[in-house]
This record gives sequence, C-alpha cells and structure tokens, in this order.
Amino acid sequence: MSGRGRLIQGAFALGLAALAAVPALSEIKSGTEFLSPDMRRQQADETRNPAFFWVEQGRELFSRKPTPDGQACVSCHADPQQSLRGTAAHYPQVDAATAKLLNLEGRIEQCRVERQGQPAFGYESPELLAMTAYLGSLSRGLPVEVKTDGAAKPYYEAGKAFFERRQGQLNLSCQQCHDGLVGQKLRGDTVSHGAGTGYPAYRLEWNDVGSLHRRLRACSLGVRATQFDYGSPEYLALELYLAGRAKGLPVETPGMRR
Repeated sequence: MSGRGRLIQGAFALGLAALAAVPALSEIKSGTEFLSPDMRRQQADETRNPAFFWVEQGRELFSRKPTPDGQACVSCHADPQQSLRGTAAHYPQVDAATAKLLNLEGRIEQCRVERQGQPAFGYESPELLAMTAYLGSLSRGLPVEVKTDGAAKPYYEAGKAFFERRQGQLNLSCQQCHDGLVGQKLRGDTVSHGAGTGYPAYRLEWNDVGSLHRRLRACSLGVRATQFDYGSPEYLALELYLAGRAKGLPVETPGMRR
C-alpha cells in the first residue's frame, strides 16, 4: 500500500474510533489530569509555576494608570479579588451591546479602547497575556459556567461543527484526537479532552505563556490546516464550544502544560 493509502486508511480508522468514543460531558477531564504528578504539583505551587510572573505583571498593569491623567482598571473594579472573582469562568460570552462573541481577551481590549481611550494591546502581546492571566487567576478553582444557549447558541453550534469537521492535508478533526485518542501518547505528550481551563498557560515547549488561541493555531498547523488569526470568529466559536464541554471543571489559570 502507498504512503497516501496508509494515511487515508489511518484517518478512516481514527474517525471510527472517535465516533465510538464520544464522551458524555460529565466524562470530560481537565488537562491537569493528564500531567505528571510533579507537573501537577508545580502548577499548583505559585512559587514554582512560572506563569505566576505573568499574573504579577497583570496585577501591576491593572493598578497602573495608562496615562498620567487616565484611569486605572482598579478605578472601576475596586477590590478585584472580590468584585471580579468568578468573572473569567463565564467567558467566552456574547456582548449584549454588539451581539458579538467575546472571550476574556476581547473584553479586556474592549475596556481598554472604549473606557480608557487607549490603543488595544494586541493579541498575544505581553501586556494582554499578563492581564488575562491575572484576571483568570481571580477565578481559579471556580467551575466554568459559560452560556451555550440563547444568543450564544449559534456560536456554540459553529464551534461544535469546527470541532467535528475534518480539516487539512491530514484530513483530521479535533474530535478524532480529543475524543477518540484520549490518553494515548503523541510526541511524548498525552492526548487530553482539549479543555482550555488552564489558559493562558505556561507550556514547556514554548518556554513561555501563551493563549488558548496560540494552542489552537498550533493544532491547525499540526494537521496542515488553515491557521486562523488570533481572536478569529472560528477560534472564538471553538473556544466557546470547548468551554461548554468543560462546564463544571475548575478554572486553572494560569496552568502549566507540556
């Protein structure tokens, strides 16, 4: 059999495995469950988890005025440890004013532009990663509680379709790995259910903190499919679907991943 034939046969077998192994939402596990015991301990320890450097930077940015006569975030959100506790657990969500789907990064950028009158930080910038890590950390340990019905339903369904659709030169879907191959090894890593509850996260392969969309782009590249822009409608919808699958799991930001 030719190499192309083996590839097609392998993809077909993966598809059958995924269809036979679609988990109930109650069976979805956090990415932490697939880490080694030492990495779990390191993630939980603020003195050993490198991502907490970004959390500290985000806390400082949150309290700093963007300009001498400007307003800091804390001016509106006093005592963020209390007033914003649990906020990150509800993102992505549909913005009532625009009917657009926003993730936490999108909400931060919206506030910075519309309320602080400043230019957006830009996706994957050090500042936005730090702010998102900080705000995410305020919900650490609380269950994910995104809305997937009402105004959010079309976005959720689009994300579900993306998750199930075969893509790229390898003709693979997210579902085939993150439902059908969970627990198996891929280049030294263990395939998880794809929950995004730890992002922004410090990944060892990056030696850096990155957003969930950075990880999604890496997955797209891995199957030789189109890499959409950070904050694209496609990845936002997929982020909502993944959050819907992860309902009830604890927010782990900032997580650690391999």
